[in-house]
Amino acid sequence: MPVVTPTTLVLLRHGQSTWNLENLFTGWHDVPLTEQGREESKAGGRLLREAGVQLDTLHTSLLVRATETAELALREAQRSWLPVRRSWRLNERHYGALQGLNKAETTARYGEEQVKLWRRSYDVPPPPLEPDDERHPRHDARYADLPPELLPATECLKDVVERMLPYWYDTIVPELRRGLVPFVVAHGNSLRALVKHLDGVGDAEISELNIPTGIPLVYELDADLQPRASRYLGDPADAKARAEAVARQASTGAN
Repeated sequence: MPVVTPTTLVLLRHGQSTWNLENLFTGWHDVPLTEQGREESKAGGRLLREAGVQLDTLHTSLLVRATETAELALREAQRSWLPVRRSWRLNERHYGALQGLNKAETTARYGEEQVKLWRRSYDVPPPPLEPDDERHPRHDARYADLPPELLPATECLKDVVERMLPYWYDTIVPELRRGLVPFVVAHGNSLRALVKHLDGVGDAEISELNIPTGIPLVYELDADLQPRASRYLGDPADAKARAEAVARQASTGAN
């Protein structure tokens, strides 16, 4: 039975990336999916097709692991022709000076408690990048048109919520008001930010929320765009197992 209503929203976290596999903080660094990540993305698309979800628009970040996930999922869902909008506001959280570092080595250097604070607290960001650091987004051509003050040198989840919400209100909400079904393919933290907003999750409680990779999360919203129901497609045990896998990684900074 189709899950679609006139106010349906579908979220999908990208599949495993190469830096996830190598246990590195990824953030805004651009890395492709692994073979496992590609299979997760395809499986997510099949779940959408089998559930009868008729997606209308696609929204992704500017990072290839999200765009690749979306492409593979839509191919399986037989919706490759959807109009696409991409925005930096849906990017993963920027991990600042931790970006590119090995998670286990970082934990050994700074201690598990400090790394967990950087990774899972709501309002404590990691150390920032210097402007001349090649990892700073000011050196990336895809952000050349953005005002310099918008480019993060580091972010906490609170920062991600604040940069994501304008895109939600200005771009996705109007589509929902028109009865369209948006498909948002993004990252662990940008999707946690959106779920926090939708479900009214508290600042402390959000640290315990883990979104599994490659499994569509379907929201049914009322006329005021408040959630009436939400669920992961497919086997609930699989969604639980993948969320637990993310939780195990979180102590050293999964992204």
